[in-house]
Amino acid sequence: MSGMGRRDFVALLGGTAATWPQAARAQQAAMPMIGFLGSDSPELYVARLRAFRDGLKETGHVEGQNFAIEYRWAQGRNDRLTELAEDLVRRRPAAIVTSTTPSALALKAATATIPIVFFIAGDPVALGLVASLNRPSSNFTGTTTLTLEVGTKWLQLLHEMVPAATGFAIMLNPTSPELAKAQARDLQAAASTLGLQIHLLHAASDPDFDTVFAAVKELRAGGLIISSDSFFFTRVEQLAAMALRRAVPTIFGFREFAAAGGLMSYGANILDAHRGLGIYTGRILKGEKPADLPVQQAVKVDLVINMATARALRIDVSPALLIRADEVIE
Repeated sequence: MSGMGRRDFVALLGGTAATWPQAARAQQAAMPMIGFLGSDSPELYVARLRAFRDGLKETGHVEGQNFAIEYRWAQGRNDRLTELAEDLVRRRPAAIVTSTTPSALALKAATATIPIVFFIAGDPVALGLVASLNRPSSNFTGTTTLTLEVGTKWLQLLHEMVPAATGFAIMLNPTSPELAKAQARDLQAAASTLGLQIHLLHAASDPDFDTVFAAVKELRAGGLIISSDSFFFTRVEQLAAMALRRAVPTIFGFREFAAAGGLMSYGANILDAHRGLGIYTGRILKGEKPADLPVQQAVKVDLVINMATARALRIDVSPALLIRADEVIE
């Protein structure tokens, strides 16, 4: 080898090879990272995450190409959210995404600087996340489905299903006190307006469900409203089966409940909301600030009725209610 000894050539090759993984690592390190804080489990989020990535794609962001995601899952345990939120904040992500009220509040306590994009079933102004819907003026923005409107509708729909009933019950999770208090207040106001009684029942673990369903029967309540809590969502199939077995007309805010055999669901279109989270996150990655991005209100709200369950419960669903349904499961 002219001008270069064999040893020098091998050393040069070795040096070049050593820089390749370093370059790949540097590129990965330079890639912005998004944190995703899930109150539930990854299995329950497959469709939501697909919609979230679709939203990011609309802004030109593809996972693994120009951004990375770090996930943290609480598996339905709200008591783990503080620790997981703090862990994500320590990683200094470009933004953190979350889609429950307890997880948004855990992030509020963990950071006042990292952009947070949320989807919650509550009023973000009342919860102290943003100054106003139009001008958040904080590190938070996202989409909300306001509980007052939806909660009142749950009671109205259940009453239409069981018109002879004079009282209903709501199942609340005491480990999510802010959401439980807001929904209890809203339902009590709606019940008062409709001349109905509302019974507040609490569940924070699997054994509590038996107690709640037994109480519904003892109180002679016409049906049960399940609060839009992440822990209840992780048990959606179990709750649908229990409601059917105990012959309790029940409504929940998620389509998955009706699909699993629950009588009714009424709530925001979750996939639309998660696509919106992806779009907002992409805009933040491009340099926009959450303080300047208005909080969106979920406008698409779906009513789903499971007719097989209605027949099993010997409920005659009125034609007026069926016409209003976005989906009827046979």
